[in-house]
Amino acid sequence: MMDKQITALLFDFDGTLADTNELILQSFEYVLNKYFPGQYADRQSILPFLGPTLNESFGELDPEKEELLVEEYRAWNLEMHDQLVAEYDQVTETIKQLKAKGLKLAIVSSKRTDMIEKGIRLLKLEGLFEVIIGQDSVTNPKPNAEPILLALQKLNVSKDEALMIGDNYHDIVGGQNAGVRTAGVAWALKGEAYLQSFEPDYMLGHITDLLAIVDGENQ
Repeated sequence: MMDKQITALLFDFDGTLADTNELILQSFEYVLNKYFPGQYADRQSILPFLGPTLNESFGELDPEKEELLVEEYRAWNLEMHDQLVAEYDQVTETIKQLKAKGLKLAIVSSKRTDMIEKGIRLLKLEGLFEVIIGQDSVTNPKPNAEPILLALQKLNVSKDEALMIGDNYHDIVGGQNAGVRTAGVAWALKGEAYLQSFEPDYMLGHITDLLAIVDGENQ
């Protein structure tokens, strides 16, 4: 049986469309150095915090201080956002091309919707995404299927018409749990080999690879 045409693309945001790695790492460094001095001295020790929600990360670290740590992180992150966030190569141009081809586009992220929208404005992507699913849109974040299924429902597309694209295992496993095709991004901070271990259907070497994938699937 042939796969159905891809009519919808679901994107993670941080580390997929927007290069927020430096912002995220420095935000964690600020909070961790303040409250856990010396315990997270190198960036490798911070990488496991990337992907889960802030409440999951800080709740596991110190349940009693969870809300305080989240609040401090968000305040520093908001202040530094526009200075430290950048577009990955050709993202805005490619998203516009995909939109022009008639693809339905959504963002499915584990960050709050207001911060996703701030990033969208910074990258000049306003008006291109029909649906934005943030942490505050769902009860269970990725890798639970809930946010992806909610995006499909709002886009009015079936599972076999959609492709979930992301830079972390939450995106790949979340897509698999939701029954959609998945694509990892080779520019992920954790590396291409790490993502390949979760067996995505595609691995994007560059964002423009999506154009060929969509054209190939839709012939």
